[in-house]
Amino acid sequence: MAIVALLFVLFLVLGAYATVKVVGAAKRGVDRTITQARRTVEDHTLRAKSFAQPGAAGELAQLRLKLRTSMRATQDALHAGVAEDESLKESLALFQRLSAHGHELDAELRRLESEPDRATLAERLPGLRERTEQITHSADSLRWAARDRARRFADDDLDSLSSQIDMEAGALRHWTTAEPTEPAQSPPPWPEAPVADATTARQTWPETPKSRTADEPTRPAITPPAQRPAYPWQKKPRPESTT
Repeated sequence: MAIVALLFVLFLVLGAYATVKVVGAAKRGVDRTITQARRTVEDHTLRAKSFAQPGAAGELAQLRLKLRTSMRATQDALHAGVAEDESLKESLALFQRLSAHGHELDAELRRLESEPDRATLAERLPGLRERTEQITHSADSLRWAARDRARRFADDDLDSLSSQIDMEAGALRHWTTAEPTEPAQSPPPWPEAPVADATTARQTWPETPKSRTADEPTRPAITPPAQRPAYPWQKKPRPESTT
């Protein structure tokens, strides 16, 4: 029973949590829809006032419409680009600071729409026009820089992809440009050395000096001196004594 009670309480908590999440998501969706509808109605109203009302009132409507259109387009471009390019986070932070000045100017322009003193309003219009131009110029610069960066990355990727496709197409068509290659021939053998006879063919090292054969006369190692003729008056040489 305790386990069943615990599971029942757990299901109740999960159901309540899911209900809160669904209600919150539905509420955010409704608020987003209402805000978008209100913005659309206000933009159409400002566009109508800029054409219908002459003088300062019509110019105020034009300034507000120009400011809102530029800021909204820049906001959408940066939020869409930061999901793919992390370097746009700094640009988004700068735009948030610019948005504070834009909201302040839009609120001031809205208050001046109901200003009864048209002469004072006409005096302040040049300053309001200059501020509007400065803010919209900064917003446009951020937006076009983000778009140019995204387009540059897309162009680089397209160029790289085109190069890879050209290389692959060339590889697939290699049979149209390749020339028939002849089979590799083995190099000719080295010419053989001339052979005089079988003995010369087997000899690879120089021969040692040969011993003389028996047919050749032997020469003494030391040639004895030539004997002189003996005469009768000469005495025989005595042998030397060894004592």
